[in-house]
Amino acid sequence: MRGTLVVPVEGPTGGKVTPQWLLPNPMVQASNLEQTGRRRVAAIDIGTNSIHLLVAEVDPELRSFSVVLAEKATTRLGERDPHTGDLSAEAIERAFRTLRHDRDLALSHGVEQIVTAATSAVREAPNGRDFLLALQEQLELEVDLVSGPEEARLIYLGVLSGMAFGNQPHLIIDIGGGSTELVLADGRDARSFSSTRIGAVRLQREFCQQDPIAADRRSFLQAYIQGALDPAVAEVKAALKRGEQPLMVGTSGTAMALAALAAAADPKPPLKLQGYRLSRERIDQLTARLLAMTPEQRRALPAINDRRAEIIVPGALILQTAMAMLQVRELVVCDRALREGLIVDWMLRNGLLGDRFAFQSTIRERTVLHLAQRFGVDRARTDRVAAHALSLYDQSRGLLHHDDGPGRELLWAAAQLHTCGKSINISAYHKHSWYLIRHGELLGYSEAEHLTVAAIGRYHRRSLPKKRHESWQLIEDRDQRRRVTSMALLLRLAVALDRRPAAVIGALQVQSLAGAVSIALEPLAAGPGEQPVDLSLERWSLRSCADVVQEACGLALRVPEP
Repeated sequence: MRGTLVVPVEGPTGGKVTPQWLLPNPMVQASNLEQTGRRRVAAIDIGTNSIHLLVAEVDPELRSFSVVLAEKATTRLGERDPHTGDLSAEAIERAFRTLRHDRDLALSHGVEQIVTAATSAVREAPNGRDFLLALQEQLELEVDLVSGPEEARLIYLGVLSGMAFGNQPHLIIDIGGGSTELVLADGRDARSFSSTRIGAVRLQREFCQQDPIAADRRSFLQAYIQGALDPAVAEVKAALKRGEQPLMVGTSGTAMALAALAAAADPKPPLKLQGYRLSRERIDQLTARLLAMTPEQRRALPAINDRRAEIIVPGALILQTAMAMLQVRELVVCDRALREGLIVDWMLRNGLLGDRFAFQSTIRERTVLHLAQRFGVDRARTDRVAAHALSLYDQSRGLLHHDDGPGRELLWAAAQLHTCGKSINISAYHKHSWYLIRHGELLGYSEAEHLTVAAIGRYHRRSLPKKRHESWQLIEDRDQRRRVTSMALLLRLAVALDRRPAAVIGALQVQSLAGAVSIALEPLAAGPGEQPVDLSLERWSLRSCADVVQEACGLALRVPEP
């Protein structure tokens, strides 16, 4: 042991500072959490370039979590002493100030535990363990010093919580400041974890003293990256089955920065970068553009901050080289990574997740229900509406819609969320629902699917889509527009069938007639001594949709009497 580090720092710094009078009262937070049964936990990721804080609220019933607070401070722990390799005194001071602030902010939100992990910069520094001991003694923060493979596992858990893998293998690449992690996994198993000692900060420090980089130096750097990645790439290829084409997922700073640069040039930039796709050709173009820029020109780019501009070139070269070596044509961005992985790992260790793959398989369902819960949606009624909508979907294929399968799940999601706008205003609530769904977090859904769910919720009542509507303009694909129109019609019919607080419909039957569609209703079975419910209200409500059915499908709507 090299001796305890003493770091005399006071007060918060490094990232966004929250005044004390704005901080939540931890006693009030604890009381509210006890009433709801939810739990709060904080995760701190001490990386080579940045320190990230995440405060999450965990719902034990839904087995999911939502992000309450996220902060980032660029502390550059990777700027080590060039002679000894130690963490420098300046970097340690920046880190201590940030971590003191993060600790106080997390505790003010009523968290029951702060889980903290340190990665390659601390892992490799000779005084790294002294730094962690000082954190424990002076800030009472217990920090796990994670290995490279463990870092890869935590990143994988974070991505697992934010994307639906389905049956396609996913190849996760996380380019950090000091290391690059590669993970190959599918919806059932994780096949390969690897960590390589190349990162954006490390390569900037060792290879990029001249900026822009000279052509011969760039060639040498690319060859160095390729050599460093060779073992990890070979491991991934060995784990792939014959004919499999993995989807590459990019997480953390480099991938997010490149996506932000690309999105800024799009005619209609996305609201969020989660799920944004970049072709290999576009990454090659971005990398060439960045290589030709001076540091001042990169810092002037509005899509990335000054600190990221300093290290974006080596990070882009790592990504470009990895994609070429693995022969992948496209990258999809995920904004969840190690810090979210720490939350999932905490849930696993505390028995709040039975199995991480079961967690993955229900991610889309859980994120919809979590959002519905957040806006106080009446679940009993939305469950009934969803059941009616899916029954209509199953019985009316080729009649009211020609969807080949994907629309069914999107229809269910919209049915669960279609009334969330009532939390703002009953009048024109469908417009408020569109806004809330559009700006809410739907994990596991692509940007196009997210827009579709929001638009189905928007058009389940009142007018059909019009060119002037923003919700319609955002949907450019013709097939996607057709899906919105047909699924919104089914949701409109399902909502028309749910006019009372209690369930009254037992079943519905859809039939095709000449130039018409018939929807017959059957009441719930009556109890002993009870009369069957008269469904005249529901039949009247359903008939009120006749004009919309005619306009959308060219069919007359028939609702037969019993």
